[in-house]
Amino acid sequence: MHKRHNTLPAMPINRRDFLKVGSLVGAASALVACGGTVSEATQVPTQVCPNPAPTQSAQQPTREIAVRLAHISDMHIGPEGPGVEGFTRALRDVHARRPKIDVILNTGDSVGDALGAEKGWVEAEWDAFTGVVKAECSLAIHHAIGNHDVWGWGLPAEEQKPLSSDPLFGKGWAVQELGIPNRYYSFDNAGWRFLVLDSTHLPEFEIGQFYTGKIDEEQFNWLKQQLEATPQSMPVCVASHIPILSACELLDGPNELSGNWVVPGAWVHIDARRLWTLFWQHPNVKLCLSGHTHQVEDLRYHGVKYLTDGAICADWWNGPYFDFPPGYVVVNLYNDGSSDSEFVAY
Repeated sequence: MHKRHNTLPAMPINRRDFLKVGSLVGAASALVACGGTVSEATQVPTQVCPNPAPTQSAQQPTREIAVRLAHISDMHIGPEGPGVEGFTRALRDVHARRPKIDVILNTGDSVGDALGAEKGWVEAEWDAFTGVVKAECSLAIHHAIGNHDVWGWGLPAEEQKPLSSDPLFGKGWAVQELGIPNRYYSFDNAGWRFLVLDSTHLPEFEIGQFYTGKIDEEQFNWLKQQLEATPQSMPVCVASHIPILSACELLDGPNELSGNWVVPGAWVHIDARRLWTLFWQHPNVKLCLSGHTHQVEDLRYHGVKYLTDGAICADWWNGPYFDFPPGYVVVNLYNDGSSDSEFVAY
């Protein structure tokens, strides 16, 4: 079975066998507080928080739920095993939930693993996933691409080369099967704007992993333009597979044994500093939703709520992961830009 974090060494990253992996990403830096600085050793320039837009003094409308959203993630569906039955139960639970759900947001890892699988197996995985969605989902559903939805990046170099001209190679297959307009995109719902990111990218350095959590320059410019074009009165939810900020990943493996916190860049966005600085300039960014960790976390930072919302498969369909059972999260988005959430163990 492919584990969640694939790496170049012979043994793929398994969070509980983390010590066996030789190549990790550098230590996770503490995010800079307003007016704070970073030591020269980090080679990160001093950053000062830009001033947010002034608070509007006009009377706010009565607080009401604008969107009731089911956030699902990390199904890891394959043509064999319990995934199809488990995902079917999860979608039926979503549709039966009361008050009713308005929309579903899937933050990725829809299939078991396409990174290192041959084409026929990946096709069977996608057929299994889309078959359940077509049979069981009557609600509007929006998807993000997860790292395990990317085809071929984990194959040996000699196998990747002849596949590079295949339009399905990399993220093309996921875009096609998920029916999304692009690897990143936006949509509006009931007064909220949703910005769905593609957070899986090839590493810039030889760091022993197939991918890094970040957005590319093209996508960053698009994100910046989207935020600039969004009225300040319109709340924004950013969705990504890999969390932009996450504290639970500190504990998801013996990341402190070196004497420093060492968290792989495949686990949390390596460009988090750049993104939170952008969000600080746009105080209508209220919520970031992600999966990837298979854990449930509610983290607040500079006016933004960062939710990682567990996994439909929990521990790859082998019971709870860090005591989090298979589940999803219902998120109530309000017309004043606030939100609350509830984990549902289906």
